[in-house]
Amino acid sequence: MTAIKSVRGRRVWDSRGNPTVEIEISLEDGTRGRAIAPAGASRGTREAVDLRDGGMRLRGRDVTGALEGIAEHIAPALIGLDAENQKAVDERLLMLDPSPTKETIGGNATVAASLAVLNTTAASQRVPLWRYVADLYGCVPTVPLPEIQIFGGGAHAGRRVDIQDFMIMVPGASSFEEVMEITSEVYFAAGDIMASRGKLAGVADEGGWWPVFSSNEEALETLVQAIEKAGEKPGERVVISLDIAASEFGSNGRYRLALEDRELDSGQLIDLLGTWLDAYPIVSIEDPVAEDDRDGMIAFTRRFGDRVQVIGDDYLVTNADLVEAAVRDSACNAVLVKVNQAGTVSESVSAFQAARGAGWGAIVSARSGETEDVSISHLSTGLGCGQLKVGSFTRTERMAKWNECLRIQEELGADSFAGAKALDRTWWGRNKDKSK
Repeated sequence: MTAIKSVRGRRVWDSRGNPTVEIEISLEDGTRGRAIAPAGASRGTREAVDLRDGGMRLRGRDVTGALEGIAEHIAPALIGLDAENQKAVDERLLMLDPSPTKETIGGNATVAASLAVLNTTAASQRVPLWRYVADLYGCVPTVPLPEIQIFGGGAHAGRRVDIQDFMIMVPGASSFEEVMEITSEVYFAAGDIMASRGKLAGVADEGGWWPVFSSNEEALETLVQAIEKAGEKPGERVVISLDIAASEFGSNGRYRLALEDRELDSGQLIDLLGTWLDAYPIVSIEDPVAEDDRDGMIAFTRRFGDRVQVIGDDYLVTNADLVEAAVRDSACNAVLVKVNQAGTVSESVSAFQAARGAGWGAIVSARSGETEDVSISHLSTGLGCGQLKVGSFTRTERMAKWNECLRIQEELGADSFAGAKALDRTWWGRNKDKSK
């Protein structure tokens, strides 16, 4: 039987050394499964919030209140439910906390519970999680194209550069394994270049290099040079992706680039990003303007949406209603799917389905505070979303997810790799002859 027999919460620790929540589910048939809640540093104001204790102990980050809520509210509500009915499980969690941002019992508790049920049911059926997800939601499983950080910035690296993520994608690779090989060469080439110039300050939250650059453009120039040093032609097999995370340095249509000591309005920021698109092989830009800048997002997508993937993260917070509104506005053309941003699996899938129904792209994403949990590797594959973002090419909490994709590809075969199919050919193709 797949009835839920017990729900146990425990405190574990994430990649930043902060407490987080793990939930373990057991079923009547004896099957057990678990999941861990990640945590973000760069957070949208409308996303589900983590329930933290506050106060002085553990810098206010402890989760004893969330664990009490699991024992007193979540466990009694879920015990006896059929774990195969993910939607009913998630609806019960939402009944416990009607606030849109999960303020009462905490998004860290709800996401751990929801993902734990998903994992446990897959284990009960003796199928891989990706296969269970594909069957549950009627999708064709696809091994995703990775989006991998080379330089960390913004909230992930002490705001040493304004832009949060300087990443590469390898749509010209023929397999996930080939992406890993090429990324390794680019990553270490970048580190060598920075070290030789005295520009290397360590490793950022998500494993990318922590830079000492004098401008955001220097980061782009160095990334292009690293691609070349790795033996690749920028824009051919390897392209660039940026997470601007503009909400971190702007609001009310004004943006402060601290590294360059200048302030821009929304139009000027869009113009600046446009010059980068002209100069560098960039195929994807996430949150080019702040979450409160609706006019700016519409304007950016109108100007560049036929040239580049425009991803909504803080702007959409994995919310189906916000995705549908953005579709009506013609703002963005892709959604970032973070399960803990929504708070449950079902809400995340609804946002994904709303985007796909509009012909948008989708990227399943990790958070900067991560763990060894590999659920998102399976979600990305099972939903067939085509793209996966988990951080850089170092740190075990990141590599665990990349390595899981390698194992999945062995089961599905190299033909299952999304590769170039994950990106609009015009976005990638126009960059093939571009290099600095």
